[in-house]
Amino acid sequence: MYSTRNDISESTRSKVIELLNERLADSIALFNSLKHAHWNVRGPSFVEHHELFDSIATEAATWSDDVAERAVQLGGVADGNLERVAKHAKIRALSEKSFIGLELVAAVADHLASYGKNIRGAIDRADDIGDKDTADLFTGISRAVDKQLWFLEVHLETKQHSSKPQGKKKK
Repeated sequence: MYSTRNDISESTRSKVIELLNERLADSIALFNSLKHAHWNVRGPSFVEHHELFDSIATEAATWSDDVAERAVQLGGVADGNLERVAKHAKIRALSEKSFIGLELVAAVADHLASYGKNIRGAIDRADDIGDKDTADLFTGISRAVDKQLWFLEVHLETKQHSSKPQGKKKK
């Protein structure tokens, strides 16, 4: 670890840096999956899905950067190299079984939900370790993930119900 004037104990910082690097691997894997979906989506709503995935990927890049920078602020190394991500990410690659519209939107929603679950677990772990600032960082990411997940789920719901009649039935 690098020397820092941060008053959090070295033992606490060491544990938090490990946690941050675990979530950094997930963040990078999520970003890569989102870009993969962005590049390969197909179907009648191509433009809409292409832009949706790119928008979420842009936000995921910010999450990665924030997590990495927190590790460095605490005197650690942000370990986001390819080998670490491949070995430690809990977010796995999207299935290449289908890149058609709503199937891909649903797969991306599943990935985002899994990432959100891991981030919420990190909130509790950071708090248990004794770093409320890192817990707060994860809390902010969790809120942003939930918002993006909501966008995907509403998008799926709207598309699934678009063929059904709208409004009240007359008696």
